[in-house]
Amino acid sequence: MNNKILLGIGSIFLVFFVWVTYTFYMAYQPKALILQGEIDAQSYSISSKLSGRIGEIFVKKGDFIDVGDNVFSINSPEVEAKLAQAKAAQNAAQAQKEQVNKGARKQQIQAAHDQWQKAKAAESLMYTTYKRVQKLYDEGVISEQKRDEVYTKYKTAKYTSNAAKQMAVMVKDGARIEVKDAADAQERVYAAKVEEVNIYIDETMAHSFHKGEVSEILIRSGELAPSGFPVVSIIDMGDSWARFAVREEYLKDFTKGKKFQVKIPAIGEKSYEFEVTNIAVMGDFATWKATESGKGFDMKSFEVELRPTQKVENLRVGMSVLLELN
Repeated sequence: MNNKILLGIGSIFLVFFVWVTYTFYMAYQPKALILQGEIDAQSYSISSKLSGRIGEIFVKKGDFIDVGDNVFSINSPEVEAKLAQAKAAQNAAQAQKEQVNKGARKQQIQAAHDQWQKAKAAESLMYTTYKRVQKLYDEGVISEQKRDEVYTKYKTAKYTSNAAKQMAVMVKDGARIEVKDAADAQERVYAAKVEEVNIYIDETMAHSFHKGEVSEILIRSGELAPSGFPVVSIIDMGDSWARFAVREEYLKDFTKGKKFQVKIPAIGEKSYEFEVTNIAVMGDFATWKATESGKGFDMKSFEVELRPTQKVENLRVGMSVLLELN
């Protein structure tokens, strides 16, 4: 009987000893390191080339938009005034080009021809007069001075007639090819200015250049928006990643292409496979951790990005991500 009691007590002490030994063994085993990161995603800002007052916002936070969807409009009376100016200048250039290409009016051509005929008649008259005076000079009736005066008048009439002829020909032929080319180029210049202003007119309606979810509306209807200032921000959850701050003592475990099983508590207990895609040093502020005295250096933190290998449903920016590093 005593032997049975002693055997039972011994068994109890043995079990207790094994339990205590196992407990101490497990207590001093190195524990897995749990790293906590967060989900981030690519964001885009939708802005306008124009400065002006926001007319209407067509989206609200949380909306999903696609490429080409209307996002907001801008009221810009200045651009409309510039368009009117450019069109007026274009019309003037077109009229100038038509005038150059058509040449002189019929009345102008006729007037130039009549001036030529008038000059020819004057030349003919002076030629006849000069011949008469020359005959009188040969007979000794008039002086040489008088003969020279009439000859000079005859030569002047001849030059005047020739000038009138050239003017009539020039008016009939129209503008030179260089003048026509210049008028044509001037018209193209103002047509380009109209096209330029029309492009700015198109910018009064801002469209989405990328698909995503509206995350921020930075300027409201009626407020002034500077040129290039972001009015609406969107995020693309299809281009998301997990971001961790990893001290350099653990950086050896994160090589590009390595895969990890991570948990996202906000969407359940299921594990998801993520792959290391980028490793970059973080800013110097608040990234240093002092090591124990005597080790001689401080630990610096690096930003490690891991992207999901498959699409993760219900993923949101800012969700916590847990990674167990053995």
